[in-house]
Amino acid sequence: MNADVSRFVARDMAPARSPPVAAAGLWRWLRHNLFQNAASTFLTLTGLGFIALLAPPLWRFLVSDAVWHGGPSACVAASGACWTFIAQKLPFLTYGSYPEAQRWRVDVVVLAGFALIVWLLSPRLAHRNLAAGLFFVAFPVAALVLLHGAPALGLATIDTSLWGGIFVTLLLGLSGIVFSLPLGTALALARRSKLPLIRFAAALFIETVRGVPFITVLFLANFMLPLFVPVTWEPDRLLRPMIGTALFGAAYMAEVVRGGLQALPRGQTEAARALGLSPWASLRRVVLPQALTIVIPGIVNSFIGLFKDTTLVSIVGIFDFLGAAEAARADPKWQGPSIATTGYIFAALFYFCCCYAMSRWSQGLERRLRHGPET
Repeated sequence: MNADVSRFVARDMAPARSPPVAAAGLWRWLRHNLFQNAASTFLTLTGLGFIALLAPPLWRFLVSDAVWHGGPSACVAASGACWTFIAQKLPFLTYGSYPEAQRWRVDVVVLAGFALIVWLLSPRLAHRNLAAGLFFVAFPVAALVLLHGAPALGLATIDTSLWGGIFVTLLLGLSGIVFSLPLGTALALARRSKLPLIRFAAALFIETVRGVPFITVLFLANFMLPLFVPVTWEPDRLLRPMIGTALFGAAYMAEVVRGGLQALPRGQTEAARALGLSPWASLRRVVLPQALTIVIPGIVNSFIGLFKDTTLVSIVGIFDFLGAAEAARADPKWQGPSIATTGYIFAALFYFCCCYAMSRWSQGLERRLRHGPET
């Protein structure tokens, strides 16, 4: 019997063979993604038809007929985009009315914040706990001192009424994102609390904020928030929409996090308690990491929506990027049929790049968490 079995045991490695032509390379990708079945083929051909229809006029407007050089007179009769308008107005679109001699302070804050974000989010860089401490504790204080000024340190005071443009949009969006996640997590935990009063208060806040438009929250923060504090403690005009943005984002974030908590099997909590972990330790080390991992797409989706919603702050008098674009196109020196369109296209490209970067980062994070740590 052993002799018979040995006939079925491989003694040598089989020679490597190349994959079938139809299962590898570009053709496989096309079949899998674009021509998998009749419906996929129809949608692909329809999409290609729309691209063929829209691409030529877009190319003419954005590139071939666009104005790339010259002054205001070059765009008066232009049939394409006036990119020279964007080039000459870029400092205003970036800094608003921030004094030109002090704009280096904005540059330092933006570059430092970007470097800390890269350090904090990159899995291959060491000492990310230090990066988190710097970003969440030291950086906000240093940024406030640099942007607003400190006469004792030789930095002239720059009133927030002069702040504007892209850097204000980044400031509002980043502050809303940074504070909405911890606040939303706390609200989600409070809504699942066993204490009726805490559970009711959290549910009341979440449902009230989610039940009104964002612009209503901004108006309440701008006009009613000063009524609840002494005059000497009245929040700055820029701080008010920042608080409103963070609270609005936290209400939506709370429901996203609560969904992750509910999706987590109860056995995870029971296993953590069986190992001797305290309720706080099991929550911090077992429950929350898994719950937040489950809802990464929802969290990033909330971040993207919150970042785009910051355009509404111009209604309460905050000079953000979109407000700066509106003011720039109203300049009487720049008159042309494509000025406004060019400004809006540039704004759309800016928001698309920021939101797409957040989306790609979330997809990369999901892949890393799905495959586990690199070895």
